[in-house]
Amino acid sequence: MTVRTRFAPSPTGFLHIGGARTALFNALFARHHGGAYLLRIEDTDRARSTQEAVQQILDSLEWLGLSPDEPPVFQSRREARHAEVARELLARGHAYLAFDTPEELVAMRERAMREGRPPRYDGGWRDRDPASAPPGLKPAIRLKAPREGETVVKDLVQGEVRVGNAELDDMIILRSDGTPTYLHAVVVDDHDMAITHVIRGDDHLTNTFRQCQIYDAMGWRRPYFAHIPLIHGPDGAKLSKRHGAVSVLEFREQGFLPEAVCNYLLRLGWGHGDEEFVPRERAIELFDLKDVGRSASRMDYAKLTHLNGQYLRQADDARLTQEVLERLTRRGVLFGTRGAERVERLMPDLKERAKTLEELAGSAAFAATEGPPMLEPKAAAALTPEARARLADLAQFLNNAPWERADLESWLRDYAEVKGIKLGQVAQPLRVALTGSLQSPPIDAVLWVLGRTEAMDRILAVAEPSEA
Repeated sequence: MTVRTRFAPSPTGFLHIGGARTALFNALFARHHGGAYLLRIEDTDRARSTQEAVQQILDSLEWLGLSPDEPPVFQSRREARHAEVARELLARGHAYLAFDTPEELVAMRERAMREGRPPRYDGGWRDRDPASAPPGLKPAIRLKAPREGETVVKDLVQGEVRVGNAELDDMIILRSDGTPTYLHAVVVDDHDMAITHVIRGDDHLTNTFRQCQIYDAMGWRRPYFAHIPLIHGPDGAKLSKRHGAVSVLEFREQGFLPEAVCNYLLRLGWGHGDEEFVPRERAIELFDLKDVGRSASRMDYAKLTHLNGQYLRQADDARLTQEVLERLTRRGVLFGTRGAERVERLMPDLKERAKTLEELAGSAAFAATEGPPMLEPKAAAALTPEARARLADLAQFLNNAPWERADLESWLRDYAEVKGIKLGQVAQPLRVALTGSLQSPPIDAVLWVLGRTEAMDRILAVAEPSEA
């Protein structure tokens, strides 16, 4: 058997982090088994589906490295096939025409609720002759579901789950206007796409019982099902905007690396011993559904941010430089070829402190631009008259220094020793003059990357000679 999985989002909104994890699990499972991972856009809700949402889903998956192995399937383009299967079920006697009016269905639900019964369809047209229907009334097609026994699903995550067939009513598979229902269309599509494993959120578990009845009625082999628990917020409530970013592309905008997001999502409900840092190839090697937990996971943004910092430190410097320069451009920071080169040369030191690309861009801005930097308020406060005088004296000392990183570090230490002060009393005001901030990469690296002329210009811009 060739494993074939699918991710099947509805384009009624942007792809959220829970959907991204579902896509990741489908992709990892398929690739672990040497199979195929597919994408189906379930766009049958014409009123709410948008092309913008479709594009956002495609962009999100591409960013995460989860683009499908085959072109996407659009469910709305397969309605004729869905209707064909519904009529085949009708012809086989596994479905029937139901001529209920909307008013009758409302009355039926209200009566059931008054009597303390679940508001299910009562099967009024199940054994009734269609010839007795009022003229001109278009019927829906309903599945003739079994009323005795149980429907049993051997779920690869949840274990064996079952429901009494008496609890399931005869669902509509084709509406009176000829359009298929979601639950029916999914089964037809999964069968026709030869899906072997349906891996999705456990909020779909109740749908699975109904869908299994369609598989059984058509004589089709059921796929294996695996229903993974949902992701909750840190407080255990349903994940929402109030907890932080939810849309996948929000994480991109906030400066997270896709490999860090995928690593974090992988460990959110799946585990292999104590391994926390699990790059993609290692994840493909290890991933198995038996290691997926049954309990809901809680989103921990601090943990994701920490993991992102680990990935930043291992990322290629040229790639990070490109990302940073693009972010600086969006911020309106002007820089030229020289500034871009300085950012790349300083990147090994810059990335040691940053946890997101946004932080990295902020810390790199001073290197990209020309001229004295804008001083942060706390940094400006550090430039006391004494500190400014120290900078004027230091400028004369550094003017004769060889401009190599190792030499610059030695010269700064020698200056502090000669003046009888701590190195920090030299480095901190110098850092402010060069970067505008109290935090930066090592000061010798900053001096070296800026170059003699630019560094001296920045120092002298804030230095004040001593009156003594």
